[in-house]
Amino acid sequence: MTTIPDHAHTADPVANAAPRGYAGHKDDQLSRLHKVEGQVRGITRMVGEDRYCIDILTQISAVTHALQEVALGLLDDHVRHCVHDAVRADEAEGDAKFDEVTLALRRTLRL
Repeated sequence: MTTIPDHAHTADPVANAAPRGYAGHKDDQLSRLHKVEGQVRGITRMVGEDRYCIDILTQISAVTHALQEVALGLLDDHVRHCVHDAVRADEAEGDAKFDEVTLALRRTLRL
């Protein structure tokens, strides 16, 4: 079992000063999240209107997939920027970033 450092569970104050890895895709990510938000509101309306269960489940599946795509984009940006920069700067910092990625994957995959 991998031990996750304490700082991997909370925001890194040093990293807060640096631009995020997704900075170049922030508008795209926000656009995707706004669409998801609209889809969730649509699902809420569907339930309120007593729509057919399978139609609601289909929409829930679409929202789930859309959120997974956002998560994969964020993970890709994190690895390509934050982890890459940390590995180049300092071996210990790089190891900590790899631990963060492992933790993020465990949470995402619910392992």
